[in-house]
Amino acid sequence: MIFRPGSTLVAAALAAALCLPAFAQTTSQDVSKKTADAVDTLKSYTVEKKNDAVAYGKKLMRSADRDIKKLERAAGKASDETKAQLKEEVKDLKAARAAAAKKFDEMGKASGEAWDGTKNAFADAYKDLRDGVEKAAKKLK
Repeated sequence: MIFRPGSTLVAAALAAALCLPAFAQTTSQDVSKKTADAVDTLKSYTVEKKNDAVAYGKKLMRSADRDIKKLERAAGKASDETKAQLKEEVKDLKAARAAAAKKFDEMGKASGEAWDGTKNAFADAYKDLRDGVEKAAKKLK
């Protein structure tokens, strides 16, 4: 193995980049666009595609759960002031997640005339949840 002085620096930079949380590697514009696209996709489902909408909603909720867990782990490693702020944010996110889950359950049970209203209510609750995740993630940067 040949040692090259610059290779250590490159390896260290790569290791640091790979250890950052996924939400810290994306820009807020990327997150906002992904959220807007997800909300638009949800709102486009018709009642005939309800099963697809529910499957997509489950995927979105799992993604939000992963990001909330990342924020919880990051809060544990943050400075005292940031840690306190993030813990409060995570508490708020869990409440927003519970509200989105309630709307998701209602969407899963809806049919006919109630479909559009419940689908849009879940999409809006999900957007609020993702906006909260994005706000909290910005505090880590």
